[in-house]
Amino acid sequence: MGFLTHRPIDLAALLAAAAAPDRGGVASFLGQVRNHHSGRAVLRLDYSAYGPMAEAECGRIAAEAESRWNVAVALRHRVGSLAIGDTAVAVVAASAHREEAFAACRYVIEEVKRRVPVWKREFYADGTVAWVDPTATLQHVQ
Repeated sequence: MGFLTHRPIDLAALLAAAAAPDRGGVASFLGQVRNHHSGRAVLRLDYSAYGPMAEAECGRIAAEAESRWNVAVALRHRVGSLAIGDTAVAVVAASAHREEAFAACRYVIEEVKRRVPVWKREFYADGTVAWVDPTATLQHVQ
């Protein structure tokens, strides 16, 4: 199974993918489509990606987290048209302890937003459309 999907993200499947009897600390992050951005009402959005590069970069990020912390990582990012409330991205990190799970989960989502070639186009209530830079408000996590 790849990291990108056109289908709704199944959090239970991601939790199961990272689960193991020795991993009692599980942290997750869900990025959901909100109804506003920079003071503007958002109706929906589209995600597009350069698939092969996005898949490879997601794989590198997950591998980095798994080598940096003793964790298992599961990650999915939606592409296509999403409605308000849809889950756009999900990260699960599971470890023996919560500290590593939280750290790895945070690292993965920040690096995905910073490095993965996925682009967001927002459709606003006033009829306008704009591409959004996903790195505009990031603070890099070390």
